[in-house]
Amino acid sequence: MVSVHKSQRTGRVSCDTSLLIALVLALMPIPPWAESFRPNWVGLVLFYWCMATPERVNVGTGWLVGFILDVLYGSILGLHAFAYSLIAFVTIKSHLKLRMFPRWQQAAVVFVMLILHQLLVLWVRAAIGKDPENFSYWTPSIVGMVIWPWLFVILRDVRRRFRVLEFRTLRTD
Repeated sequence: MVSVHKSQRTGRVSCDTSLLIALVLALMPIPPWAESFRPNWVGLVLFYWCMATPERVNVGTGWLVGFILDVLYGSILGLHAFAYSLIAFVTIKSHLKLRMFPRWQQAAVVFVMLILHQLLVLWVRAAIGKDPENFSYWTPSIVGMVIWPWLFVILRDVRRRFRVLEFRTLRTD
């Protein structure tokens, strides 16, 4: 018989809650002058959880969160879903290395992942005939890289406080 501990349920709720907060931050209205400085909250939180607990938050989670963003933004269905799935895949494949990096190197990797997301979105937008963006289109990746060390500390504290461990089932025979 397989039993699930209370800490495992609490851990899943913590991951889901932080992704939900990231979705709210992505959709929350802000002044037009600050719009180009809004970091990719969903990408940052997804990157953290894929790095910290790849068995809990995986490519499917990235796809689901991206699909929800596609619906809420009214964009092409699957656009963000594909981009976040790719971010999740690359992060999970290299999560053991990423954990060992100092935060400034992690921030550089975060920058690359966020740029990858933006390049995929820009590529699809160009394919359907949308005008290319100006330089301010790239500032969310820079802002995400700058805030990564602090976001890492906050999410690590959440993970420790709620004992979010990698997913393990315990057998009781």
